[in-house]
Parts: sequence; structure tokens; C-alpha cells
Amino acid sequence: MRWNLGPRSQNLEDRRGQRALGGLGIGRLGVGGVVLLLVLSLVFKRDFLSLVSGASEAAPAGALETTPDEERLVDFVSFVFDTTQGTWAGILRQAGAQYRDAKLVLFRDAAQSACGFAEAVTGPFYCPADQKVYIDLGFYDELHRRFGAPGDFAQAYVLAHEVGHHVQNLLGLMRSRPSSNDQSVRTELQADCFAGIWGHYMAREGLLEAGDVEEGLGAAAAVGDDRLQRMSTGTVSPDAFTHGTSAQREAWFRRGLESGRVQSCQT
Repeated sequence: MRWNLGPRSQNLEDRRGQRALGGLGIGRLGVGGVVLLLVLSLVFKRDFLSLVSGASEAAPAGALETTPDEERLVDFVSFVFDTTQGTWAGILRQAGAQYRDAKLVLFRDAAQSACGFAEAVTGPFYCPADQKVYIDLGFYDELHRRFGAPGDFAQAYVLAHEVGHHVQNLLGLMRSRPSSNDQSVRTELQADCFAGIWGHYMAREGLLEAGDVEEGLGAAAAVGDDRLQRMSTGTVSPDAFTHGTSAQREAWFRRGLESGRVQSCQT
């Protein structure tokens, strides 16, 4: 994929130098519990309240270890995030609606969001409560090595899918807690289609290179429920699907790529 190195997105929130501390929440402790933690903090000169507050604690200065390759990846996801949001801002403006920017949170290992505490093993996710996309960049290595979906456009598809959830949220098409697996699958497949719409516009702008479409389709198929279940358990249980099969995810991503129209994404 062709992309330009420029200033990083104003909507980028880099938490790679922080560690998230999940906890029970102060509200659950009661007055007595809070008093006890305050006493312990005074005695041991350590902030015990932060251990249960669910807040993010900054790591010591200089603790962030990175590489030129990782920083280039940060530049790339920043570019993809901005172009995806810019594309949707234009689409919604033409439809007489207003787009509101989401934020992109980069983290390592774990993150605290308005939707709760999440670890990197859960993969990238969108939290409608704070309108932020969360990703541990290590997921891209998993996408390549474990799921067999290499390439920069495969990486871009992942972000475009999560921004697709943000668009659903803005349009009132997303429920924070789907009432059924079928509804969850339909929501995820529509986000795949929305990701394809972004890809359609990138192709129109001449930013796609040979092999990019295949990379995106390969990534969509790589994270199908049937494939993931077969990898983890050796069996497939359709009743437990939440995102759709590999064939479905690939088909809906392709539909968005080819049409470029929101009306084509009625799952």
C-alpha cells in the first residue's frame, strides 16, 4: 500500500509506555475498605488505591523500549487511521450526517478502557463507551505468523474494521451487548463491509498496489470463526460464532471493496 510519512495523528493516544492495572474498583470496597487502603498506603508509602481503581499507571521514564521498525509501524497505523476517518467523514457529509473522530490507543500487554480491562490476547477492539480503538501492535506479528495473513493492507484492514464499528456506533447501528450470536455476527460482517468501503476509496485514490486486495481478503478469511475454532479446538461449533465464517468475512469485505456504497452493507 502506498502511504506518506507525515505528522502522527492528533487522534493517536500512545500508551505503550504505561502499564494498565486492572482492579475491583473503589466503589466496590466501601468506606472501610478505602480507609484501610489509605492506611496501608501511608504505612508502606505505596499507592494501594491505584491497584484497585482500574487506572493506568505510567511506567518509569525511559522504560519504553522500541525499534525503528515499530516506530515505522506506528507511523503507518497513524496514516491508515486518519485516512479511514477522513474517508468516512466525507461519506457521512455527503449523506447529510456529521462524523465524530474516534481515538486510536496503542498499548502493550493490557489496557484499561471505558468498556473494561482488556489484555492483548483479546486482539484489537473498539469501545463504544469512550469511542476509542485499542490495539497492541504485537497483534500484527500474530496476524502474520499464527494466522498466515501478512502484508500492510492486511494490517490496514484490521484498523478499518474497528473504525467500521465506530461508524456503526455513530449511525446507531451498534449495540454494546448484542442479544444473540446471530446479531453479533451481522454486526461484525457489516464492519468488514465498511472496511471494504474504505479500501474502495483507497483504490480510487491510487494508493493500492498489486497484491493489496488479496492481502485484505486473506486477513478477513484468517479471522473467521470456523478457522479460529478449528485452530484452537479442532472442531467447529456454528452456534458459538460471533464474527462469521472465513467465507462470510471475505465475502462482505469484498462487497464493500467492489461497491464502495453503504447501502451494500445491509447484513
